[in-house]
Amino acid sequence: MDKRSEIYMWQAIQEAEKARAINEVPIGAVIVLGDEVIATAHNLRETKQNAVAHAELLAIEQACKKLGTWRLEQAELYVTLEPCPMCSGAILLSRIKKVVYGATDPKAGCAGTLMNLLQDDRFNHQCEIESGVLGGVCGELLSEFFRKVRAIRKAEKLNGRE
Repeated sequence: MDKRSEIYMWQAIQEAEKARAINEVPIGAVIVLGDEVIATAHNLRETKQNAVAHAELLAIEQACKKLGTWRLEQAELYVTLEPCPMCSGAILLSRIKKVVYGATDPKAGCAGTLMNLLQDDRFNHQCEIESGVLGGVCGELLSEFFRKVRAIRKAEKLNGRE
């Protein structure tokens, strides 16, 4: 893991913290072109009540608008959680060069954990992948969030029975 990857992953973690602050699943994404951050985003699925408001998709949309093109061929995406199938599809379609992620996702990860859509040579584009960058920090953010959610749900169930 190089210093550059860590620097941009910390920025993605800051985005994840923004999501957590509004009770969204704490996932953040940053898109970099050269040495410039061209897009940042965090999950807004609950806020927008929109199934596709994932951090990666919001960042890709922002980067495309900024550059005036759907082709992000030299861009790198830094994201705190391994991309899901939907986000992996968007990553491939936008031609992102490299994906760097923190925590693995055993239930939906499509950058090598559950499956590897990003490097499947049946598609007309493949991405470089760097995994596990600040994975412990990214994973703990998610674990802490879901522990809190479970505790709240448990308390609500107990209060509902009394």
